[in-house]
Amino acid sequence: MTTRLTSGPNGKDVILIASAEELATPSKITLPEPEPAPGLIHPDGSINWGCPCLGGMATGPCGPQFREAFTCFHYSEAEPKGSECYEKFSVMQECMSNYPELYGKDDDEESPASMVGVGADGDSPGMDAKTEEPPAEKVAVASN
Repeated sequence: MTTRLTSGPNGKDVILIASAEELATPSKITLPEPEPAPGLIHPDGSINWGCPCLGGMATGPCGPQFREAFTCFHYSEAEPKGSECYEKFSVMQECMSNYPELYGKDDDEESPASMVGVGADGDSPGMDAKTEEPPAEKVAVASN
């Protein structure tokens, strides 16, 4: 006979007792299929700030600036996408420069303009237009 202690209603303990015969048979419980974890964008079109793909950027010391800049980019209808977000990305970059131990400093660091697709060459988007995710090298720099 096996005894197991589990949590019940109102935080009270419940003791379950099962015989060896009951434990020897496979469970007949059917669990529902797990829902797929949301990616960067929720089905309703809102931004999933808890997405691991953001590497904690939304919650760090520059999280508010990141969220503001990324929100601007996500909802941007300008051409090129995000071009009206330059100031918000500048504010975010300035904040990040105050925390080099968290955000690092890269030798080939780009300007905020190039992060939103308005770089000097005019065609170097900072975010993938299809997935709206930062390029891997930017996430790696940001998560150092």
